[in-house]
Amino acid sequence: MPLAINSAFDGGNISVVSASSPDQIRLNIRKDHMSDYYQWFYYRVSGAKDTPCRMVIENAGGSAYPAGWPGYQACASYDRETWFRVPTAYENGELVITHTPHYDLIYYAYFAPYTMERHQDMIADFMQCDGVSYRALGQSLEGQPIDCLHIGEGEKTVWVIARQHPGETMAEWWMEGFLTRLCDPDDPVARRLKSLAQFYIVPNMNPDGSRRGHLRTNAVGVNLNREWDMPSLEKSPEVFQVLAAMDKTGIDLALDVHGDESLPYNFIAGSEGMPGFSVADEARLKRYKETLMKASPDFQIRHGYPRNAPGKANKAIAGNALYGRFGCLSMTLEMPFKDNADLPDPLFGWSPRRCQHLGAANLDAMLADLG
Repeated sequence: MPLAINSAFDGGNISVVSASSPDQIRLNIRKDHMSDYYQWFYYRVSGAKDTPCRMVIENAGGSAYPAGWPGYQACASYDRETWFRVPTAYENGELVITHTPHYDLIYYAYFAPYTMERHQDMIADFMQCDGVSYRALGQSLEGQPIDCLHIGEGEKTVWVIARQHPGETMAEWWMEGFLTRLCDPDDPVARRLKSLAQFYIVPNMNPDGSRRGHLRTNAVGVNLNREWDMPSLEKSPEVFQVLAAMDKTGIDLALDVHGDESLPYNFIAGSEGMPGFSVADEARLKRYKETLMKASPDFQIRHGYPRNAPGKANKAIAGNALYGRFGCLSMTLEMPFKDNADLPDPLFGWSPRRCQHLGAANLDAMLADLG
């Protein structure tokens, strides 16, 4: 079988510069459409069984976050279910992946992909759970639905959104774990939460970027997490329509789930730099983070983003905008593309299963806040 490299599938991204032999593969990551952002890659290699491969991503040094490459190990899979890490080095602005496939077909990716096909399966599965209702909040620029699941009967309101940045696929893996536990009729934490609050859950804010294989933007190159102060139907209908739905319900707690390219830790960023952020707000945020840390050793509070000075927060970011609009506990949860440095796993690194476990653990922190 001749050597072949392809990314013409849901979420795929790579451009082949040359592939004269398995040990001489040279690649580039394509930019997001109408944008200079790029870092996400996802492609398959066929015809290299039991042959050492050396794959060089030539333009890694010009990517959106080159600080994310040192210490990073690429993901690989034969069945697209189990993703393991393979030897990767960042040298002179190039990312070098070396691996010997055991089968004729193998996939490589920046992180375990979460395709739009899997997203559709997830929505269909959870929609059938008792107490779950579905609504489309609108459509993306390319006509894909903005899916929302509604769960719970309580007086308080919780919004959880994920994957504003489509390349941060760990955010939707997190959603699987969060929803699985919340929909478990035998879980006492989930049962109590559903009696206290109504949950509005948007597992994928950016379906167009997800299908296109983008890192950070939607179909017209717009970073959705910089649109929350003034979204528009022309550039960011995804945010416009979700925010309109939020205005109808109000919010007591908001969580926006992301991934970070550079930091090898799980952490939460709050809204400390927003005008009006009070001592009581600080205490509430602290309690949430400390409870989550007790619920999951994969979460920590030592490392994260620098704290914004009072009044200096970016009001276009969802976490800050929702605090300013609703006065709620509003947070951004970040997970690594690399491994979690506190609990490293040389074979799988930070993985889909660990994302799911962290998603489930957030129910404990939400109960501590809402209960």
